[in-house]
Amino acid sequence: MPPRHTRARRHACGRHPLTRAIRLRAFFALAVLALSLYVTVTVPARLGLDLRGGTQIVLETRDTPEAEADGEATDRTLEVLRRRVDALGVTEPTLARSGDNRIIVELPGVQDPREAGEVLGKTARLTFHPVLGTAERDEVTPGGAGKDDSRQNDGPKDGLVLPDENKQPLRLGPSGLDGRHVESSEARIDAEGGAGWFVSVDLRGPGGDRWAELTGKAACAPGGDPTRRVAIVLDDEVISSPQVDGSVRCGAGITGGSTRITGSFSQQEAQDLALLINGGALPVPVETVEQRTVGPTLGAAAIESSAQAAVIGIVLTSLFIGVIYRLLGGLAAIALACYGVVSYAALAALGATLTLPGLAGFVLAIGMAVDANVLVFERAREEFTGGRASLRSALAKGFRNAFSAIADSNITTLIAAGLLFFLASGPVRGFGVTLGIGVIASMFSALVITRVLAEFAVARPALRRRPQLSGIANAGRVRQWLTGRAPDLMRHGRRWLALSAAALVLAVSGIVAKGLDFGVEFTGGRLLQYSTGSAVDADRARDALADAGFPQAVVQTSGDADLTVRTGQLSDSEERKVTSAITELGGSGTDKLRDELIGPSLGEELRRGALIALGVALAGQLLYLSVRFRWSYAASSVVAMAHDALILVGVFAWLGKPVDGVFLAALLTVIGYSVNDSVVVFDRVRELLPAGEKRSFRSVANQAVLQTVPRTVNTGMGAVFILAALAVLGGDSLHDFALALLIGIVVGTYSSMFTAAPLAVEFESRRGRRG
Repeated sequence: MPPRHTRARRHACGRHPLTRAIRLRAFFALAVLALSLYVTVTVPARLGLDLRGGTQIVLETRDTPEAEADGEATDRTLEVLRRRVDALGVTEPTLARSGDNRIIVELPGVQDPREAGEVLGKTARLTFHPVLGTAERDEVTPGGAGKDDSRQNDGPKDGLVLPDENKQPLRLGPSGLDGRHVESSEARIDAEGGAGWFVSVDLRGPGGDRWAELTGKAACAPGGDPTRRVAIVLDDEVISSPQVDGSVRCGAGITGGSTRITGSFSQQEAQDLALLINGGALPVPVETVEQRTVGPTLGAAAIESSAQAAVIGIVLTSLFIGVIYRLLGGLAAIALACYGVVSYAALAALGATLTLPGLAGFVLAIGMAVDANVLVFERAREEFTGGRASLRSALAKGFRNAFSAIADSNITTLIAAGLLFFLASGPVRGFGVTLGIGVIASMFSALVITRVLAEFAVARPALRRRPQLSGIANAGRVRQWLTGRAPDLMRHGRRWLALSAAALVLAVSGIVAKGLDFGVEFTGGRLLQYSTGSAVDADRARDALADAGFPQAVVQTSGDADLTVRTGQLSDSEERKVTSAITELGGSGTDKLRDELIGPSLGEELRRGALIALGVALAGQLLYLSVRFRWSYAASSVVAMAHDALILVGVFAWLGKPVDGVFLAALLTVIGYSVNDSVVVFDRVRELLPAGEKRSFRSVANQAVLQTVPRTVNTGMGAVFILAALAVLGGDSLHDFALALLIGIVVGTYSSMFTAAPLAVEFESRRGRRG
């Protein structure tokens, strides 16, 4: 027997590395939490316009015969637009280039986008012309100066005919003076002369000399003669054509480098004109391809309802895992709260914009954290109840054995999140950002925070004396039932595959028979959402809109007094007719909550992007799984994933639900969840296969499915609590999102056991026969 002091020294040496590892993890966890708390308190989250209210306008630059709308031209256009937006007085506006020829403008608090759109979209090409005489109405130049090749030089050529402010056609000469010669412009009122509002223009450089020359020539004509006038043209429209004052001498002109533009302007018109002149001319024309307006009440309600859903979902999930896993479940619930702090701080620190779908992704990632905890606890249960380890070593083995499944399942979800970020746009892209950050934060929560708390707890003597309090000392009711029954699920593998094929046929028939109700993101058009003073029947609203000239409008109602109208492309005047018709039905309390405009070219682009995203998702998942597993496992997982996606699309087709950008986010998330479940099953198959070489692959696959059922059920229940809370409390905008994910989780749970596993059995049996 060795001496006592030697035995003590060995015990200390054996204990020291583990204690040091725990301390390092604890220090790391505390450091991250402290930093996260600091960021949470000091850095406010950046809310998207769909949460704080405002307008987002996406402008696309267009080529002209003289200039190409490349990245350089778009950058110059962006600077001009920035000056115009600053002059509008919007608080905290955001302008950013997207790609080579798109500019995203966010205007918080702007609820009427018409005025902003008109100011932003104008080319503001200001030119000054001599008047050569009057002309007939049929001589007016079609398209104005825009049809002339001299646009980038000295303006229109001789003979251009444009109507003046009184609709009298004037024949104009070439311009030697344009907006580049303008120093500044200001809207003023002539209080003494009673002439009303006018715009003063100060010229710079050679502009003053050219203005003197232009007015000097006009002053040579007799009073009342049209040629004594000077035409001021803005974007091919004569906005003012004043006659040169009689005091100006012939040949001398107006000196001093300043002039005024008159034209019976209102105050707003004069201010807008001065704003355009000061902002400068756009290098290339721009077109509005997307416009989103959200009222502040809708955003506030979305935040409140999503926060309630998050709190209720987290509480229910925490209670569930606390009942199932007792003390360790309670510690996992504490880790979930820490997850919320860490992920929020990461969003704030990175300056990510939190959108409404992003808020849903933030809540949804809780399910990923629950999944990792459940995987660890179930593996620890197996080790302890099998009599192979103590409580402490069972927990350590649980973390070690579950790591590969946690890593693989989270990486597949990160692939989906990355695709959303790179291939989607707008709020859906924000969902990809928050989902990706949430997945990373959930891994930190489960693998670091939960582990530190759990290792500290199981090291307590009181828990070692009463291991049943830990939550991993018993097998659990589901596992006990499966162990006692030991059903051979894979014996009927072809029946399960036939059932999956029947479900696919039913889903595809719904897509063929009823078609897909694509949202405006994919078709182009306009979507208007109203809160009415009183409940409005959808059929009455359709009839009223048909009478107003919009028979093709799609009307949907939700809640007691919410109504959505989806149409094709609408001008602002047509939108006002729609709003007027709905207001007449809904009463004085009717309020427009949301206004989205998607151009046809952008809708086609988004449709193409959605198909590319789905194709790349399937290919990316297949490639990753082929590297990590056998090809038969990877192929089975991808087939099961496509099975889940098609069934979800088919259910939405049968229900008549819209297939829009938020649905795309839900679909890609379902793909990630589906692969998660299959990865867990095949990870267990990979682990069991070497020890079961004398058994058939079917027997090994059956054992793997039975051993992973408790994890699948417990994880699914945790996610269901959260999604049910989102569906009930998340508001109309999140209801369909939560419904899609609920359907996806149910179908994905089924397919991992009864589609992916039987398929792998079939592939392996064929492979064995060929061998």
